[in-house]
Amino acid sequence: MTSGAKQQPRPALRLVAGSAAPRPQRPEPTLDDSELLAALRRGDPSAATAFHDRVRPQVDRTIRRLLGSRDVDADDVAQLALLELVTTIDRYRGECALDAWTSTLTAHVVYKHIRRRRTERKIFGAVASEDLEVASPRSEPRRNAARDAMKRVLQHLDAMDESRAWAYVLHDVCGYDLREIAQITGVTVAAAQARLVRGRRELHERIAADPELALRMTDLEGTP
Repeated sequence: MTSGAKQQPRPALRLVAGSAAPRPQRPEPTLDDSELLAALRRGDPSAATAFHDRVRPQVDRTIRRLLGSRDVDADDVAQLALLELVTTIDRYRGECALDAWTSTLTAHVVYKHIRRRRTERKIFGAVASEDLEVASPRSEPRRNAARDAMKRVLQHLDAMDESRAWAYVLHDVCGYDLREIAQITGVTVAAAQARLVRGRRELHERIAADPELALRMTDLEGTP
């Protein structure tokens, strides 16, 4: 190349769309429940986080069912339930699904919490909180009648013996079986069954003897 030859201009650099490397994603858990529990019992440091991620959704669902979605103590109760789950892990022998065990133990924590703060109305008011909140003076007549009838039922539950009311709500409203209710409330299955039978009978008798509730039910049945 002679000194007089023109130097070719260097092509300008520009960014072009290419196959960018994918962003790192959080790895999916590879352990099944039995392996996860075994790792937790061995004291594997990574197992604690994996166990939290595994059971926390079920803990939150159970608390919402029993306390409602807006309870100010919900997060504190969740932390207590998670601590209880970890500290009692050796009691779980796999007789039921991990979610069922988590739900039962969480419900027991909620039960103790409610008793400590002595506001039984919280549990009964939360049973139908969503139904009651959607009602308003502008609501349809049928919805208003249902709201008023539910309020009367909740008042009867609140006036009943606490143990019987709990048995009724846990079984007939929340769907726990007698064995789970016995674990939640710390009694035998026979005692849980007796409380349920008596609580159900008492509630039905109270409803039958309540003329105001009977009027609300008539309004509910008469509205289209």
